Amino acid sequence: MKKVVLEAPVYTLEAALLAAEYGVDRLELCADFGEGGTTPSAGMLSQIKSQVNIPVFVMVRPRGGDFIYSEGELEVMKKDIALFKSLGADGFVFGVLTKEGHVDKEACKALLQAAGDAPSTFHRAIDASSDLEKSLQDIVDIGFKRILTSGGMATVSDGLENIKKMMQAAGNRIIIMPGGGTLPSHLQELASTGYLQEAHSSCKAYRPSTSLYFNPHLKLSEGNETVNKVLTVDRKTVEAFKNWG
Repeated sequence: MKKVVLEAPVYTLEAALLAAEYGVDRLELCADFGEGGTTPSAGMLSQIKSQVNIPVFVMVRPRGGDFIYSEGELEVMKKDIALFKSLGADGFVFGVLTKEGHVDKEACKALLQAAGDAPSTFHRAIDASSDLEKSLQDIVDIGFKRILTSGGMATVSDGLENIKKMMQAAGNRIIIMPGGGTLPSHLQELASTGYLQEAHSSCKAYRPSTSLYFNPHLKLSEGNETVNKVLTVDRKTVEAFKNWG
């Protein structure tokens, strides 16, 4: 069985510590699960780095909504990268698009320059782009180390064939990392391309809140799945990813 590096996006200190304990190989530190990940706090990175010994990549995304950023927002991203580097970030995760749905090469180059020798992942902004094949080539040319993608679809299940095509097109030039509802059952089929190196999954679970009181008139989140619950990590899902094949 070929070793596949497992990266878990984490949004809480609890999830980060449990992911590391359960055997995840790398963390992607984010905030705002509902938006698909935004820039986390500096305090969170500092605390996690003091307690885990696996690499921590940091999401650099100043807001949700889209991946088209103003000059001011790009400056915020550069400053965040500098701050997180000073706190020990092992890598970064970001992506910028033009209004036409193409990779914003100049903006990405400036952010890569800010990241320096820290490896950077182009995230699922590629799935919002107008042409996966062209975007892949642009991202390779710019100098990213990997692409996080669901194959231009809502989930890895939906985009599986596209991901396989992207892996074959990329070859050994860049890592194509499936992410967005990735399941352990996807790995065998993706491995058949010969290019599966890494997989991205939150391995998420929800635990009940430890609060002894809940205001019956208050609802802080949509959907019953998260009401009065805390996002965490499931050990059995991590083990399934680590023991696939």
